Amino acid sequence: MEGQTPGDRGLSEKPVPTATRPSLSSLGAVFILLKSALGAGLLSFPWAFHKAGGVAPAFLAELVSLVFLISGLVILGYAASVSGQATYQGVVGGLCGPTIRKLCEACFIVNLLMISVAFLRVIGDQLEKLCDLLLPGAPPAPQPWYTDQRFTLTLLSMLAILPLSAPREIGFQKYTSILGTLAACYLALVIVAQYYLGPQDLAREPHLASSPSSWASVFSVFPTICFGFQCHEAAVSIYCSMRHQSLGHWALVSVLSLLACCLVYSLTGVYGFLTFGTDVSADILMSYPGNDGVIIVARVLFTVSIVTVYPIVLFLGRSVMQDFWRRGCCWACGPQPLAEPSGPWVRMSLTVLWVTVTLAMALFLPDLSEIIGVIGGVSSFFIFIFPGLCLICAISVEPVGPRVKTRRPRR
Repeated sequence: MEGQTPGDRGLSEKPVPTATRPSLSSLGAVFILLKSALGAGLLSFPWAFHKAGGVAPAFLAELVSLVFLISGLVILGYAASVSGQATYQGVVGGLCGPTIRKLCEACFIVNLLMISVAFLRVIGDQLEKLCDLLLPGAPPAPQPWYTDQRFTLTLLSMLAILPLSAPREIGFQKYTSILGTLAACYLALVIVAQYYLGPQDLAREPHLASSPSSWASVFSVFPTICFGFQCHEAAVSIYCSMRHQSLGHWALVSVLSLLACCLVYSLTGVYGFLTFGTDVSADILMSYPGNDGVIIVARVLFTVSIVTVYPIVLFLGRSVMQDFWRRGCCWACGPQPLAEPSGPWVRMSLTVLWVTVTLAMALFLPDLSEIIGVIGGVSSFFIFIFPGLCLICAISVEPVGPRVKTRRPRR
């Protein structure tokens, strides 16, 4: 703007944060953001519709949440531009101070770690069902050792998940994210088709809840919605990897991604609930017969979908640990090549450590179905609380409103 001093410059003139040679296209950003949200939460949405008391109250809760979800993404893009940081925790720390940053990093690690464990548990359950189907035999007969979940999940982690998690930048995931998004869409289409065609060996008249038992039951689905739509942890990294970094462009990417995600989740939730009614399982795939060929394909593709979203979660968790390394080990060791947080040695060590820890937890911890609500509760910090704090602090640093009245034009 003409007549402005450097201190009066607005957001449009402020240098935006940049990743190393940002090259992510807008379409790639849409797919990565969409795939970050389309995860294991897709399986639990029909059960959430049942828990809310029907289609209308659940859909209303989803629409209300969608307004805040999109607003949170836009706020994070604005906060990233103001703070000049390239990570979620960096934005929070740069605007809200070191104390809030430490709280954010603690929540970040716990949330992403448990999400990774939940993803591996879902993958392991699907692999176990597929192995039971592919190997005929009487139930009392012992299964071969190579069908054990501890072997199949470990093998898949070494051959697929670890190589996909190794790249330095998140932009690489735009290729696998397209495949994962198509897999999630296929699952939604299968659930819709099964409602009209009629699943095998299932009753035609499911018992449907006519109304919610209480308002508490409607509000109880918000953790499931937060768990399903959580992509805010990846928002800053995706924004900083884009070629065109502007607030309006980022708002369009956010709206398109979450509207597409809402469509997939709504189709899955509505038709899955209408198919099974109050008998729907927390994992919608567990409600269908195991010998249905279409469901078998859905299991395989959904496993592919979760495999492709796991590296995105790992990338975010690794960025937090790299910050720890930068502030701790690099200060003690000095600027040595091996101590560079983004270098191959540190990056691969942290990647192997993350996969190993989450794999061990997924194999030896008890059932994590109750922890899904906890994950959704922690995710609400990244969707609502931290973006709100960043907005308050960012406005105090650089107001969003017009600034043309602050100076009069010179004569």
